[in-house]
Amino acid sequence: MLRFGSAVGELHGAQTPIILARCSVPRDPRGHNREPCFYAPEDFRYYLQCLREACLQHHAAVHAYVLMTNHVHLLITPTDKEGISRVLQTVGRRYVQYVNACYRRSGTLWEGRHKASLIDTEHYLMTCCRYIELNPVRAGMVQKAADYPWSSFKANAYGKEDQLTWPHPVYLALGANDGERRQAYRGLFRQALEPADMQSLRTGINLCVPVGADRFKAQIERQLQQRISYKPRGRPKKEKVVLDSQE
Repeated sequence: MLRFGSAVGELHGAQTPIILARCSVPRDPRGHNREPCFYAPEDFRYYLQCLREACLQHHAAVHAYVLMTNHVHLLITPTDKEGISRVLQTVGRRYVQYVNACYRRSGTLWEGRHKASLIDTEHYLMTCCRYIELNPVRAGMVQKAADYPWSSFKANAYGKEDQLTWPHPVYLALGANDGERRQAYRGLFRQALEPADMQSLRTGINLCVPVGADRFKAQIERQLQQRISYKPRGRPKKEKVVLDSQE
């Protein structure tokens, strides 16, 4: 398994690393559904407040996010190799204290350490945004990404005020002005995610290995002097086709 912090440290200076991170709660003792980590709208809002303050404190930028009922996905740029850990540790501690106080519970909430993967910005940034913001649609919770209130979609696609989301240069390159960028961004959601891309992202985050083109992976292997590539067995699983027409 790739030493995540080491990879971020090695890549700094050459390019800014983009991280796809996931925090989730444990499965129940039978190994079936996960317990929720958000119970009411106030919980979602408090988590976002904690995340915003932690990113300011530790100098990290969030480009896309979704808060599901039992896990969180973030696309984030840290400024140093410990940035992502500091952000998520700060948020995790504050939010657990909040949940325990509000719901009269005790103990931990999250399933161990967060999982994260380095992302090939050139080839996978927009794919990651779609993967994250379409999560509620794939889960059958809403019909359109815009219908889900706890994600970055409306900020990225419609310019809704969001004190957490920060545009990445790849997003800014979608158009000459805000209107063109938002229209182009919405257009991306009318294309189904490729099953191979879905599998690459899931494998990357589950195994904490980089996701990207072969050239990107080879660059990391050269810098770390460590093999990090992973090829899953068999064919990619068939995924439910999710299209999201917003206009």
